[in-house]
Amino acid sequence: MVDYRECTFDVAQGIAMRARHYRGGDKTPVICIPGLTRNAADFEELAPKIAATGRDVLVMSLRGRGASDYDPDYRNYHPVTYRSDILLALDEMNWREAVFVGTSLGGIVTMLTSETAPERVKAAIINDVGPELAPEGLVRIASYVGKSSEPADTIEEAASRIRSINNVAFPDATDDDWIIFARRTFCQTDNRKWVLDYDPNIARGLSENGPAPDLWPAFASLKNKPTLVIRGALSDLLSLDIVDRMRGVHGNFNYCEVPRIGHAPMMTEPAAWDALEVFLRKID
Repeated sequence: MVDYRECTFDVAQGIAMRARHYRGGDKTPVICIPGLTRNAADFEELAPKIAATGRDVLVMSLRGRGASDYDPDYRNYHPVTYRSDILLALDEMNWREAVFVGTSLGGIVTMLTSETAPERVKAAIINDVGPELAPEGLVRIASYVGKSSEPADTIEEAASRIRSINNVAFPDATDDDWIIFARRTFCQTDNRKWVLDYDPNIARGLSENGPAPDLWPAFASLKNKPTLVIRGALSDLLSLDIVDRMRGVHGNFNYCEVPRIGHAPMMTEPAAWDALEVFLRKID
């Protein structure tokens, strides 16, 4: 495991957002933003690979996830808030610009950042999300996010629960893969139980903050920037129809489809990493 240093960003009074900073070199740095209920652990394999290309990597846990503080006001669990948090982190790092790598929600935050602060986004890697979300994926996500459940007694039990939700997206995953998945998405409490590593109130923010903003203008703001769109071939959130319409807005983006993976690729799969590595080679 490559070493990293923990960073803390005070994004609001009493709320700290935490991140992992991997040293890599002097090329344009990379900021990685995870999905709705995920945290920095999702990038523990990808971040060192990117750092080895000669650039620093900052991997975020957004407020309410992982080691970051929970927000007492669930209304702040919103992409616009996350955009502000990311810009604050860039300022604290003294990074004028970065290559953004965003999975799912992280891709939405990337688009919104490009729309309002285009000078901060050098290039974008959008992982399995678009400016429009397929309804079947939204239904699946709503079926499990924030749903209360009893803590798991063992990591194996936690892995079984995660597998029951995500097996359709990772049909070839092994038992060991699911244990790794569980360790990234659960945390162990003081009484040795395993609980999901995010604030359940994220679901309230998702349902009560009103309809999602129109993200097509935000995606269009990337049209003059190097962009790589990665899609899991089995994805239920980013459909091929949406990808085709994205091409109509940004006709010059790079595209990679990862076979036998749904929502969302880890980007260490051979097809995804090959595309990502080639893409990064073109960016100073």
